[in-house]
Amino acid sequence: MKNKKRKIEVLVLSDIHLGTYGCHAKELLQYLKSVNPKTVILNGDIIDIWQFSKHYWPKSHMKVVKHLIGWLSEKKKIYYVPGNHDELFRKFVDFKIDNFIIKNKVVLELDGKKAWFFHGDAFDITMKHSRWLAKLGAVGYDILILINRLINYISIFLGKGKISLSKKIKNSVKSAVNFIDNFEQTVTNIAIENKFNYVVCGHIHQPIIKNVHTKNGKVTYLNSGDWIENLTSLEYINKHWSLYQYQAEDYQKESLTESIEPLDLIDQSSKEIFLRLMADINLKS
Repeated sequence: MKNKKRKIEVLVLSDIHLGTYGCHAKELLQYLKSVNPKTVILNGDIIDIWQFSKHYWPKSHMKVVKHLIGWLSEKKKIYYVPGNHDELFRKFVDFKIDNFIIKNKVVLELDGKKAWFFHGDAFDITMKHSRWLAKLGAVGYDILILINRLINYISIFLGKGKISLSKKIKNSVKSAVNFIDNFEQTVTNIAIENKFNYVVCGHIHQPIIKNVHTKNGKVTYLNSGDWIENLTSLEYINKHWSLYQYQAEDYQKESLTESIEPLDLIDQSSKEIFLRLMADINLKS
C-alpha cells in the first residue's frame, strides 16, 4: 500500500473530463493523495464544459477540485492550460491568483532543457472546421465508455479480462491511426523547429513517451493520456520523465458516496481561494 507521498518535480495531468460519466475521479483522487508535486501542469480538458450538467456532479468530482485547490494553499505552482472541452477558460488567459495561472501554452526550463506544454487541439482539423462534429463525437465517446464499463463488469464476472472498445475501434480504423500519426508528426516537427527538447501534449488520449529523430533534429514527445480509459499522468523526477498508470492494487480502498458536495464542506483556506478565483473571473467576463 502507498502511505508516503512521492515527491514529483513536475506533474502533468490532462483529459480528466470532470463532469462526465466516463471520468475516473475516485481513482484520480487516490493518486493525487499519494503524490507531492512541486509544479503541476493541468494540460487541458480538466472540466468537460461541453457535456457539463448541474444534474451530474458527483462528490468524487468535487473532491478532485478541492484537492487541487488545496495544493494552491500549499504554495504549489499550478498552470491551467485549457483544452477544447474547457475552452471557456481561454477567455482568461494570463489570469493569475497566488500560484495559479491560466496559459494557452507553458514553456519551462527543466535542468537546462526546454519543455513545451500545450493541449494539442489546435492541430486537430476536426476541431478547426467541424466543431459540431467534434462535440457530437464527444457525446458518442461518453456513451461508448458507459457501454464498455457494462461489458467489462460482465467480463470480469465471467472471469475474463477487461477490454477497451474505443481502443479496438481506434486501432482498427485506418483514419484514426493516421490522425494520431499525423498529430504526433506535426507537433514534433514544430518542436524541433523551435529548438525544444520536450513537447508535452494531451487531447488524443494516447499516453506515450518516445524520442523522435528527423533530419532537422530530435525531440522527446510525451502525451499524458487521460483519466477516462488509460488513467495516466506524466511525472518528471531527477531529470527523468516517466509515464504513470494507475493500478488499483497499489491503493487502499476508499468508499465515496456519489453525491453533490456543498462548497461549505470544503476546508476554509481552499474555499477562500476558490471564491477569489470565481470573483475575479466574473469581474473580467
